[in-house]
Amino acid sequence: MSVNQTPAFVKHIRHTIDAFLGGKLSICQPEKGFRAGVDSVLLGASVPQTARSLLDLGAGSGVASLVAMTHNADLAATLAEIEPDIAALAEHNIRENGFGTRSRVVTVDVTAGGAARKAAGIEPDGYDVVIANPPYFDNGTLASQADRARARHMQTEDLELWVKAAVSSAGGKGEIIFIHTAQALPALMAAFDGRVGDIGIMPIAPRPGMAASRVIVGGRKGSRAPISLYPPLALHGETGHGFAPEAKALFLGEARFDWRNATQAPK
Repeated sequence: MSVNQTPAFVKHIRHTIDAFLGGKLSICQPEKGFRAGVDSVLLGASVPQTARSLLDLGAGSGVASLVAMTHNADLAATLAEIEPDIAALAEHNIRENGFGTRSRVVTVDVTAGGAARKAAGIEPDGYDVVIANPPYFDNGTLASQADRARARHMQTEDLELWVKAAVSSAGGKGEIIFIHTAQALPALMAAFDGRVGDIGIMPIAPRPGMAASRVIVGGRKGSRAPISLYPPLALHGETGHGFAPEAKALFLGEARFDWRNATQAPK
């Protein structure tokens, strides 16, 4: 079945087919609610090229993992998603984009504890890199009751559960990478404290000189290295609606996001 056809299991869901990485990926996702976009691409592009195993917590329709695997032919991914319909979309997107042989989707609440994750097939200490884009809503965003239930872990006290799950699943010296709103930075730092070291923070700003709206926060399990604060990535130039050259290269799939070196690395 072509990605331009409607999957039978989502005929009851209003959905769109969207191109990512300049058309390298074709993604089926819900028309409303949680939709992959800039955050998912940045998160997937931030996975180190040396990684061989990836766990994507709260994977949604699978864009972050698909971006990571597009950049790295040696990477295998496990995608964890709580909503069965969305997990089915991720499975469809993986298969139709040609990544079925090196990825799998599991349906599980990643914050339910180690036993629940292991029962779903997520092994502790099992992944080179764990990524997460916990759900949240911007002020004024309309969403269904089900979507808001799925986003319950945006609360400060629950965000720590996401970090605990990531650290538990990462292997020795494994890397944990989150992308979230700038307002979530204090909660993320508190959750990282004592669990990971070599913490890096990359602010993501709409334009040069503007306050960051997003942050990428990463750390290494078992490390005691000090924290690093990197220069911000500006998505747009000072004027106009187009992406800045560095951001455009990321969104077209022409570069990886080597954020720890504060630069974009060619593929």
